[in-house]
Order: sequence, then structure tokens, then C-alpha cells
Amino acid sequence: MSGCRLRVRVTPRGGADRIDAIQTDEAGHSLVRVRVRAAPADGEANAAVIKLLARALGLPRSRLDLVAGATSRTKTLWVDGLDEVQVLDRLVA
Repeated sequence: MSGCRLRVRVTPRGGADRIDAIQTDEAGHSLVRVRVRAAPADGEANAAVIKLLARALGLPRSRLDLVAGATSRTKTLWVDGLDEVQVLDRLVA
């Protein structure tokens, strides 16, 4: 099955669980800016990011996997079953 990598910039303890923007970084890659209420401890913020994005994409959480950046604000997720264009279309809608 197809899939894509999704780069995410996270603001933990952001007061709300929401997607703030979709930007292009200096290398020309898409970067999704999100904020979550969860604290960056014990993986709580990572779990909140996955839950937020799964809901926004209309996918079960099991289809998203954190592949890099577990302790960083910039994370890379693998989205199983959607390509980058499909992911960005769903996040913008």
C-alpha cells in the first residue's frame, strides 16, 4: 500500500488541539504546524498529534506512525495509504 512522510512542527501546551498552517520549508517540503494541549512528557504530545492528524485525515490512528523526532518539536510521521497530495488536500479542506 502507498503512503507518505509528513513533517509536522508541534507546539505542545498550545491551549488547543488544532492545525495552524501548512507551510513550505526552506528545502521546499510541506510542513504542517500544529498545536496540542498535551505536555511534551511521557509521549503525551506525540499521542495528541497523532490523534489530531488522524481525525483531520479521516484515518484510524493506527495508519499514522511517528518515524522521527519523538523528542523534537519537528516530527516526521508516516501516513499509510495516502500520498502527499491527498494528505494536504484533506488537511486544507
